[in-house]
Amino acid sequence: MAHRLLVAVIVALAVAGVALAARSQPETRFEVLAHAPAPGGYSGDVVLHRGHAYLSSHRGTGACATQGVRVFSLADPKRPRRLAAFGRIPGTWTEKTIVRRVETASFRGELAVTSVQACAPGSFQGFALYDVTRPARPRELARVRTDPRGSHEIWLQPVGSRAFVYTAIVASEFRSSPDGRTPGEPDFRIFDVTDPRKPVVVGGWGAWRELGIVPFSDPSNRLEGSLVHSVIGDGTRAYLSYWDLGTVVLDVSKPARPRYLGRTRGEVDNTHSAWLGRNGLLVETHETRGGTATFYRRGAGDPVRLSTFALPDEVVRQGHRVRGIAPVSGLDLSDSVHDAKLQGSLALFSWYGQGVVAADVSDPRRPRFLARFLSRPEPDPERLLCPGQRCTAVWGVDVEGETIVASDLIGGLWVLRLRRN
Repeated sequence: MAHRLLVAVIVALAVAGVALAARSQPETRFEVLAHAPAPGGYSGDVVLHRGHAYLSSHRGTGACATQGVRVFSLADPKRPRRLAAFGRIPGTWTEKTIVRRVETASFRGELAVTSVQACAPGSFQGFALYDVTRPARPRELARVRTDPRGSHEIWLQPVGSRAFVYTAIVASEFRSSPDGRTPGEPDFRIFDVTDPRKPVVVGGWGAWRELGIVPFSDPSNRLEGSLVHSVIGDGTRAYLSYWDLGTVVLDVSKPARPRYLGRTRGEVDNTHSAWLGRNGLLVETHETRGGTATFYRRGAGDPVRLSTFALPDEVVRQGHRVRGIAPVSGLDLSDSVHDAKLQGSLALFSWYGQGVVAADVSDPRRPRFLARFLSRPEPDPERLLCPGQRCTAVWGVDVEGETIVASDLIGGLWVLRLRRN
């Protein structure tokens, strides 16, 4: 009897020990490798390409710091080293940059395109192309002016022996309309940059002209309507983040004649940006209070909705311990998501005041929260985001291999790694 009791006690202790060990294993978490402040103004998006981080910049309330795009070497991810800056065009800001390897008859190397928006009357607006084959010595190749305003967000797409720039000119059909009833120049435009020294516009598309969808029912409220905010591509298709119209899918295999294929439907208000993943996965973000990300499966027509991802309530509450950002340009961005990236079964989000978020999308019908990183709150230099306070405002995120980079509008560049169980 005593022997049986002793065995039972030993087994119970062993089971308890296993359970305790399981609970004590470290959860998936972000590890901070480095932080590189970027003083002088607000930062914009960040892109990671071949071991270099390209940190774009954003305008302030009145100041126009013209910081351009800052280049950091991450040869040692724990010690980012600033190498150079480009795109410092007077009276402008450069919010979005894309870098790709391009091999054409006219150019062979690393090519960067950056959006250029004017923040001073008479300043240049459009986009600019740079040779960054030697990241420490970027060379400007061309500037392309766009009207009625500059490029807001942008994409660089190599296609075989050719290369194209896709760009979003926000509300162009409406802004350039001759009478308010006739569509003006398209919001979405395609430029052939096979020779990046001589870009040529080759195509465009607008929902007003092509689908008969009037951009705004109330022109005085530009936050309620249809406009191209962002664009990405995969070589044969372009995915236009069309605000209240959802993500519009175009066949651009013939760039001079983009063809409408379909769009996301349902709750698509404030469709901000999108990203593509494996096996036809598409993620769409919505820039709204308590914003969400929606996952779809791409196909021949309208993408098929799979799921919606939102932050767990407890994560949101924990994030509120760090002061969030105030409404910007009429948008309440409290707890709003901004951009997304996909790498295999991993989804990464820049979530403004809620920091950087990682999710498991191995089953995209049931995305699962993994971890969150809150960058250190910083004082707002121009009182745009959190007047008189310190706040976190993560704008962009990107990943290459195991290295993750994030841009905080105030805090600059963060270099991270995701540690899993």
